[in-house]
Amino acid sequence: MGVSNRHILTQAPVIGALGRTAFAALRQKPGAGATPVTPGPEFRTEIDPLPTALVKDYIRHVGGDPSAYRGIVPAHLFPQWGFPLATRTLEGLPYPLLKVMNGGCRMRVNSQLPLGKKLQVTARLESIDDDGRRVVLQQHVVTGTKEQPEAVVADFFAIVPLPKKQDQANGQSPKNGQAKKDKPRVPSNAREIGYWKLPANAGLDFAKLTGDFNPIHWIPGYAKASGFRNVILHGFSTMARTAEGLNRGLFAGSIKALHELDVRFTRPLVLPARVGLYVLDNSVFVGDAPGGPAYLVGSFNNEHGEQP
Repeated sequence: MGVSNRHILTQAPVIGALGRTAFAALRQKPGAGATPVTPGPEFRTEIDPLPTALVKDYIRHVGGDPSAYRGIVPAHLFPQWGFPLATRTLEGLPYPLLKVMNGGCRMRVNSQLPLGKKLQVTARLESIDDDGRRVVLQQHVVTGTKEQPEAVVADFFAIVPLPKKQDQANGQSPKNGQAKKDKPRVPSNAREIGYWKLPANAGLDFAKLTGDFNPIHWIPGYAKASGFRNVILHGFSTMARTAEGLNRGLFAGSIKALHELDVRFTRPLVLPARVGLYVLDNSVFVGDAPGGPAYLVGSFNNEHGEQP
């Protein structure tokens, strides 16, 4: 059963932020202006308590158990409230933001977020890594309460491909002649702890729950025009499913064991799909099979920093 459309009514801040970002990107002149100084200015906001029905449906959607989260908001839901503020940290940057991709995320859980309380959120642009071919923008987003102001600390890593520059000496792209990097794969000795059947509408359902209605995740024609066989799953959805898979497969269902999760989104996960969740020591992978391509690679620590 798909996710109810009623949750769309609560996503106005995220949808508005996406619209403003797209509009600003259409009007911007890439390359204009100086590279900003980082860390950038800090933006702050306070959000109202999330609807209980939204939180429960989100937990079910990403493979969690709502009864295990009684009175608690999942930390990996942070894009729902953090995205609008995070987009403000990108305003005025001299890069082609229409092409921005989600490269990965690091999430640290210092304490649980209470359901039914207002949340305080801060965001800033932490760093910029520009190697001439692409830019990595690190956005630092902190969520908490008055009592626990740094309950969940997240860093987004947005990647912006830059236009190819011609080598003045030989007229070739600097990329020509460079060895193509092998994309990550699931280690052959990794252990499977979960298996997901992802329907074609998994992106649309995640969008209803988080407000991230980027059409590449739910409109097949747009995804194909962007070079994909079909719509692709949100990176944050893969990350949330990974967190819940660890809770279920390694931590005996405890939602309080996972302390830190650091992931990279290494390939587009085209929908529909059947993929597995694999672990090897403190490393985690999402892929087709051991030895096969990996869509997500990362590492994790439990609350004591120990290997499970």
